[in-house]
Amino acid sequence: MTTQSKLYITASELAELLGISVGHAYKIIKKLNAELDAKGYITITGRVNREYFNERVYTVKAPEKKEGEQ
Repeated sequence: MTTQSKLYITASELAELLGISVGHAYKIIKKLNAELDAKGYITITGRVNREYFNERVYTVKAPEKKEGEQ
């Protein structure tokens, strides 16, 4: 595995991980890259930063508690 392939996840790899079509994987990559672009990061078409992908797909945040709740 090269350094670049460790940093970025491709559509085919994403499709295999999530059990989806490659076409749908490209849509997800496009969405994630748009989010990164909006934050000022440089993106590569057809690939997404592996760390950002893991954060967005596998991280579950606890729901925020309303005032007065424990």
